[in-house]
Amino acid sequence: MTNPPPQSRTEQRRRTEARILDAATQAFFAAGYERTTIRAVASAAAVDPGLVMHYFGSKQELFRRVIDAAPVPEVSGAPGQAAEQILGSLADRLASEPTASLTLLRSMLTNPEAASAASVAAARYEAQIAQAIPASDASLRAAIIGAITLGVMVSRHLIKSDELATADPAQVIGLLRPCMISLAAQPPARPR
Repeated sequence: MTNPPPQSRTEQRRRTEARILDAATQAFFAAGYERTTIRAVASAAAVDPGLVMHYFGSKQELFRRVIDAAPVPEVSGAPGQAAEQILGSLADRLASEPTASLTLLRSMLTNPEAASAASVAAARYEAQIAQAIPASDASLRAAIIGAITLGVMVSRHLIKSDELATADPAQVIGLLRPCMISLAAQPPARPR
């Protein structure tokens, strides 16, 4: 029987960092930003808290890395296709309460450090949307689309607004469709 070759230091570092990031993801999803501690993450990852700080520098940076690693719905193609992708992703999140996402949303709404870290991921998603919009104000349109989707999610799942909390997801998407398509479409040329 042969022994496996020893891991290189680089490989050991990569695995340790991944283990810490996995533990942090679980902690932030379960407890939110404010109640997650570096000590709890270190304990879950079976490392010293100093090692967490060595790899990530701060709790905010650790949270940012968790947000960066979270999947972002893909948006590409023609404007109408991109609008349908956005609506499809939103429909999925309306149909089932995304517990982990809501914990992160709650953290963003209550803690400025968490909001700052999450703004990077929001900007990345909005940049994807903007690339699919053939308009000179594509970035603004993408930001409005992001605000609408965020507002709908917060209103339905966190605030539990009566009408929106109980509405059929298909009806919500049907009402949003013209707005999203209009925002994603190329604006008509202005007469001269």
